[in-house]
Amino acid sequence: MTFPPLPARQPDSPTLPLSTPGAQRTTSELSLVSQATEAAQRYRVIERLGLPTEAHPDFDEIARQLSERTGFRYGIVNLFLEGRQSFIGLHQPPPSSGYVILGRTMSLDHGYCPEVVDRRKALPLPDVYASPRFVGNPVLDAVNIRAYFGVPLISDDGICIGTACVIDLEKRPQSDARRTQNTVKELVREVMALPSGSSGH
Repeated sequence: MTFPPLPARQPDSPTLPLSTPGAQRTTSELSLVSQATEAAQRYRVIERLGLPTEAHPDFDEIARQLSERTGFRYGIVNLFLEGRQSFIGLHQPPPSSGYVILGRTMSLDHGYCPEVVDRRKALPLPDVYASPRFVGNPVLDAVNIRAYFGVPLISDDGICIGTACVIDLEKRPQSDARRTQNTVKELVREVMALPSGSSGH
């Protein structure tokens, strides 16, 4: 399988105003450096693994399996790129269903996936309203999400490049949490193995 080339990315270190001798960088400048470094690391891993950075049918199929095996309405395979989340795999209800139809990109600070990437651990939310920290999320308001299960995509050298997740409009019983999380984790292994096992690499 051959994926399209990676889009141009910013240099490994952003260009920041030169400081006067002895001056301390501001918190925002340090944050920019950190974000640029993380983005550069992700791009290197994505390129090495041969992952696409835009929608691709093979990953749409994995998203479909995420949805069907867990019984959730939406399944997503998501990469964190420069300035955006990119849904390289997406399964959702048809446009005629009356449910919210998701686009293929999202801001880096929207949704629950940024939390998964930051903590580098699975995030099970069988009922998002039971976790006050996550109530009021822009995605929750737009899609009316009630349940979310996300698992990080971590390379063998320890770089987190995105997530695989499922979302639904109905809360799930806590008793289903382990089964759902294990199902998502199984498919995460397929996500990371797919490019290297393809004939184009």
